[in-house]
Amino acid sequence: AQPAEDHNDLLVAALRDSDAVLVGAGDVALCDSSGAAATAQLLAAIPGTVFMAGDGAYENGSASEYSTCFAPNWGGFLGQMVAAPGERDFLSERGAAFYDYFGTAAGAAGQGYYSFELGSWHIVVLNSVCSYAGGCGVNAAQMQWLREDLSQHDALCTAAIWHYPLFSSGQHGGSAAVQPFWDVLYAAGAELVINAHDQDYERFAPMNPQATPDPDNGIREFVVGTGGSGLTGLGDPAPNSEY
Repeated sequence: AQPAEDHNDLLVAALRDSDAVLVGAGDVALCDSSGAAATAQLLAAIPGTVFMAGDGAYENGSASEYSTCFAPNWGGFLGQMVAAPGERDFLSERGAAFYDYFGTAAGAAGQGYYSFELGSWHIVVLNSVCSYAGGCGVNAAQMQWLREDLSQHDALCTAAIWHYPLFSSGQHGGSAAVQPFWDVLYAAGAELVINAHDQDYERFAPMNPQATPDPDNGIREFVVGTGGSGLTGLGDPAPNSEY
């Protein structure tokens, strides 16, 4: 998730911090596909903290799919991994297999939101599958936690990871349900948002939650549903889509 060279110098410097390597994707393991094995080879060549941005094991996020499809490939990085849930992760026993497999790397079971420090970055992981997170509205417990978490951390740079993107040119498009995430993160001065769900790669220019360009204070969003489960097509570019 490397930003364009014209972004502010502080952000570029922080991304080059050798203690802040964050690498990964979402939409990972499909049992009859070699994609997850191929992306695992890429991860092996990039030492750092690995993120999994939801839908780790197709089709239903079951315990058997995590053990037989995900574990032989991305499972080798479990000790350095953080995970956000996707909708497929809740299709089996309301996410029990997801939380059992990742343990503390997925936050508290039944929540799916947490934060941690990485070099000079504060990283927030959120649960965008709102019905399994107690909601994503402004007064939901997750949103109250997010506002409190951001108020307690004064890191120079902040990134957030969750599954459903607000903006996307992909097959599924954006999800308005995560608008409150953007509103709170933008108000707190966050720099990056990393999503998946659409099985493609897309990078957006810095913008505000209304998709208005904001090169000085905007958030740069990445969609990285490229973990190995397959790729889907792109439609017309959404506003501010750079690549």
